[in-house]
Amino acid sequence: MSASVKSLLSTLTARGPHQVLRGNLGIAGQPGVVYTPAKGTNLPAVAFGHGWLTGAGNYRRLLEHVASWGFVAAAPDTERGPIPSHLNLATDLLTTLDICAGVRLGTGEISVHPDKLALAGHGMGAGAAVIAASQREVAAVAALYPAPTTPSGEALAPGIDAPALILAGASDIDSVSSNAIPLASAWGGTAVLRSVDRASHNGMVEGRRALAALGAGKHEPKTERLTRALLVGFLNYAVLGDKKYKAFADPEVLIPNTQVVDPDAVEEEPAEPQKLPLLQLVQALRK
Repeated sequence: MSASVKSLLSTLTARGPHQVLRGNLGIAGQPGVVYTPAKGTNLPAVAFGHGWLTGAGNYRRLLEHVASWGFVAAAPDTERGPIPSHLNLATDLLTTLDICAGVRLGTGEISVHPDKLALAGHGMGAGAAVIAASQREVAAVAALYPAPTTPSGEALAPGIDAPALILAGASDIDSVSSNAIPLASAWGGTAVLRSVDRASHNGMVEGRRALAALGAGKHEPKTERLTRALLVGFLNYAVLGDKKYKAFADPEVLIPNTQVVDPDAVEEEPAEPQKLPLLQLVQALRK
């Protein structure tokens, strides 16, 4: 592990150099929010999909952080109910990218380059980002603690050439609520799968969640901060081509508080009978 990687990670954990503006995607017909640097032309943009029973507001700090590093970060605020449509959320992510690339933002002085677009998401939003990436070519995909979706991300992944960052919580990477391993194994382009030490798949969610009453969705500040840094580092290299950040897209490089996982080296053991988590139960009822 090089000192430069540690230094970069520390730098990316802190807020970036740009002042951030907040806007409403609803003005362009898509419910959601957009965060932008205060000024800039031909900027990169990332559309972010929220997790199950959350909304764009649960990722405010993440979106602001990404924008502070020079990206337009936008998130649709749809499919927030207990029985969401993953396909509809994927469509909203693509609509969000179209708005970012086709509309002058801010006071009209902020623009996005059409070839510098990325998709990202958390949980089911990560799966929706994968679905969207199978329908449109983008520069990069970031699946943060992905959860199973309908259709399944791993079924679509072989047809996606964009580089991918896939993160999973070390405590639940092998659980039925995570499809990080099969998603990384099936990915058509280059994919880096990292497990985050002492993290769970819900740890990056900010604020109150509907699942809090059921004992789920506990916020983990360290997980949130590390996830933001890993995401920005990956986007800087995969979307902007900044070689200084190559380590964040390199499966051979060790990054503090994470472990590189080879998805094809993981041995599957016979699963013991267990109760389906609420998300899988709802999905089963939909079929």
